[in-house]
Amino acid sequence: MPDSVQTAYQQRLASGEIAPDAAQAAAISALSHLEGELNALSEPGFSARFLHRKREPPRGAYLYGPVGRGKSMVMDLFFDTAPVVKKRRVHFHAFMGEVHGLIDAWRKGDPAARKARFGQAKGDDPIPPVAHHLAEGARLLCFDEFHVTDIADAMILGRLFEALWAQGVVIVATSNRAPYALYADGLNRQLFLPFIAMLEAHMAVVCVGGPKDFRLDRLKGAQVYFSSLDASARAGFDALWARLLDGAEETGDTLEVLGRKLRLPHTAGGHLRASFVSLCGSALGAQDYLAIARRFHTVFLDDVPRLTPELRNEAARFVSLIDALYEARCKLAVLAEAEPDALYPAGDGSFEFERTVSRLQEMRSANYVEAARD
Repeated sequence: MPDSVQTAYQQRLASGEIAPDAAQAAAISALSHLEGELNALSEPGFSARFLHRKREPPRGAYLYGPVGRGKSMVMDLFFDTAPVVKKRRVHFHAFMGEVHGLIDAWRKGDPAARKARFGQAKGDDPIPPVAHHLAEGARLLCFDEFHVTDIADAMILGRLFEALWAQGVVIVATSNRAPYALYADGLNRQLFLPFIAMLEAHMAVVCVGGPKDFRLDRLKGAQVYFSSLDASARAGFDALWARLLDGAEETGDTLEVLGRKLRLPHTAGGHLRASFVSLCGSALGAQDYLAIARRFHTVFLDDVPRLTPELRNEAARFVSLIDALYEARCKLAVLAEAEPDALYPAGDGSFEFERTVSRLQEMRSANYVEAARD
């Protein structure tokens, strides 16, 4: 294993796995600086130095920018080489789910249960014992896809991270949003703003905003419309999804639309995979599809059937979905039972469906994929 993040990055460049990129190089520089500070602390037990001497731990790093620019890749190189024994790399959505579970366990636990799990039992505030528990498990926390959309997360993040930093934990994160754009338009956002200031004070903020989405190169020139539901087509569709994710974890997401929550279990960053039944077989409408198109730049749609006159409602929803994705210039991959012009040849709205056929044909073209938004 390489002995530094800089060496690991140079090896990737030399092998041709990646191409030179100034934005990635800036991130590597920031992570190299952090790596040097961690090396100087002679781990293990580096956090004790800060607790006893009232000094601040090294500043972490917050890498933000559009999808596919290599943020997760450079963070993973840093994580692999970081000179810390107790370190953890986790998707932020999964981490916050764990935090809420720990908070619930503290609140519901009797003194014996609290003592056994958290090492302490007193007090009504769950944040300090939860932060202590997390710090005991990891002195370096690396978060992938840091984002805040849930008010429950927003209201505890400031106190939680402040407690983690007080315990000497170093935090590195990737995000699609700059710190100032986190929880944008969220409920009671003014209460969240002090956390943004703390984040900027404790983490070096680096924009990884190169001009090229390296991940989406995997769609260019690839078949994105599969006109059969047989095993071969399904295998090709699954392989394309796996290639696009490139090892990223499916975490799921929840969109709030007109006061309702739309749960989408198969998402990774700006990528969504969903079945025809889940999006067009239930009572969703144009506002749901517009919300999806705003949130995701790439949609994989499974198991689109041949539509009969009895499925006119599903056909109408499909039209609305494709309209929203097309107008938002989203990329689309489809696993369908037939070619676009054979999906809904007869029934109420079949004449209007011809526009959808035209759009599906265009969205499968190399020119559309090349020009679609990132």
